[in-house]
Amino acid sequence: MKKQLILEDGTVFIGEGFGSDKEIIGEVVFTTGMTGYQEVLSDPSYCGQIVTFTYPLVGNYGINRDDFETIRPAVKALVVKEAADFPSNFRSEMSLDEYLKMKQIPAICGIDTRKLTRIIRRYGTLKGAIVSVEEKAEEVIHRLQAAVLPTDQVDQVSTKSAYPNPGRGYRVVLMDFGMKHGILRELNNRDCDIIVVPHDTTAEEILQLNPDGIMLSNGPGDPKDVPHAIETVSKLIGKVPIFGICLGHQLFALASGADTFKLKFGHRGSNHPVKDLATGKTALTSQNHSYAVDEETIAHTELKITHVALNDGTIEGLAHKQYPAFTVQYHPEASPGPEDDNHLFDRFINMMKEHAGKELQHA
Repeated sequence: MKKQLILEDGTVFIGEGFGSDKEIIGEVVFTTGMTGYQEVLSDPSYCGQIVTFTYPLVGNYGINRDDFETIRPAVKALVVKEAADFPSNFRSEMSLDEYLKMKQIPAICGIDTRKLTRIIRRYGTLKGAIVSVEEKAEEVIHRLQAAVLPTDQVDQVSTKSAYPNPGRGYRVVLMDFGMKHGILRELNNRDCDIIVVPHDTTAEEILQLNPDGIMLSNGPGDPKDVPHAIETVSKLIGKVPIFGICLGHQLFALASGADTFKLKFGHRGSNHPVKDLATGKTALTSQNHSYAVDEETIAHTELKITHVALNDGTIEGLAHKQYPAFTVQYHPEASPGPEDDNHLFDRFINMMKEHAGKELQHA
């Protein structure tokens, strides 16, 4: 079935539709990872976005039961150069097309994804629509230009009620802004006693759970669209150790008095080099974000920069100068992507251990 991808700037791509036959509008972005499409399409941080894969062949190893990052995918649609019809992998349980149909996610293939990526790189992220070829482009472009994209993505993907993920180690309260299951997996591997709470949980409610540490998860959208979370984090800083990832990193920066801004086309992929300023080592990282912390606003805070992106120099990590709290913009749980900085979860465990020891000394 012929479909067209239409951008708000008037660009039209004609291709073949697969997955769901729904017609949708969303923000068009691109990701550069060569593998990990299953993790990408199930990553809540892509809520409301039409994701373009720069790698030309997608779906070649199928869909399996183990690599999902959430039960309900929030991605709006997929754009690929070529979709594999017959996947080949011993773990494969269904094709990409079958999964997209089951989850009601539309997709389009057979278009020039390289041209599309160059447009986004030049002009920034754009609103786009995947519609039937029978739709008149002029009418769709008018709708796109008038469309206002939602700003409640965190509310869409966050859990609606708190739930436990029991362990016998340190108690971690995980604030869910659109959490990837990879974060839970890494905390589980370290036997943490986890309580996952909704994005609008107050600082008082969190502290009543007597946590040894607090995890601020990844999530979609503009961090300034969740001002209640900024207020909550500001009240938690200094109370117990904090570890933030992606959106959690941005919320931590805002709660500490820094500012954030929207990147032209964001960072999305699994090969982004990041330098640790303390060790001088470079790690390849998995990333998915549209916003970054403004370096010029750090000087007036109690924060120090710990990591920087080698591609564009943006901030990739922060730490508090006085309190046990640190954050990174990238995904150390590596789903998908390299596991170069998986050790940051061990750092969080050690931070909770040291804090617990100091608390005992003062008791």
